[in-house]
Formats: sequence, C-alpha cells, structure tokens
Amino acid sequence: MTDPAPSFYDEIGGHATIAKVVEVFYDGVADDPVLRPMYPEEDLGPARERFTMFLEQYWGGPSTYSEQRGHPRLRMRHAPFEVTHAAKDAWLAHFRDGLDAVELTPEQDQQFWAYAQHAAQFMVNTA
Repeated sequence: MTDPAPSFYDEIGGHATIAKVVEVFYDGVADDPVLRPMYPEEDLGPARERFTMFLEQYWGGPSTYSEQRGHPRLRMRHAPFEVTHAAKDAWLAHFRDGLDAVELTPEQDQQFWAYAQHAAQFMVNTA
C-alpha cells in the first residue's frame, strides 16, 4: 500500500501559509476604500478567521469551516454586497499581495492564483 498523496494544503505548508496569505490580504482590505465598506464588523478578525477556515478546507485541510458554518454558499453569502469589477480588482490585488508574501513554488502559486481569479470573477454581481 502506498500513502495517499499529500493535499495541496499540506504541500504549501498548511495553516501557517494560509494564515499568512489571509493576514496580508486583510491588512490591505483594512484600508481599501472599495472593499472595507463591505465588512460591517468593526474588527476584521472574524472575517480573517472565516476566510482562513474556508481556504484551509478548500485546499484539503481541516473541515472546520463547514462544521461551524455549513456549506460555503459563496454567492449567497456575498449577495447582500455590490461586488463590482472594481471590487473584484481590489480583492485580487490584495490577494496577490498575500500570495507574494509566502514562498510557494511557481506551480503552487499558479494553482492558487488561478483559483483566486476564478473565485473573484464568480462573485461579481453588479455591472
């Protein structure tokens, strides 16, 4: 018997890597005039935690997100907000900063970045 292949989550360094991406991302969101109004909580801590859990689960880590919040339902959860192309671009810029802050291989970076671009485009709900 062979050991199962490690998940992408494990390959990139697990929690520490995801947490760093999210930390840098939200450091950018905190001062972003387009994105910050979409976060009604005064403290971005809960949003950071939710995003960390989501990305961990998505990439093969712990399933804490679903255990605590149920199915992600990303479009439904973002529906109350006007997600414009400008918001998508701002989101991607901060996410890119997060990816740049961690040491992924070019292949890992490309895989993570491709997901981010797809997810950001999928969230756009306002022309």
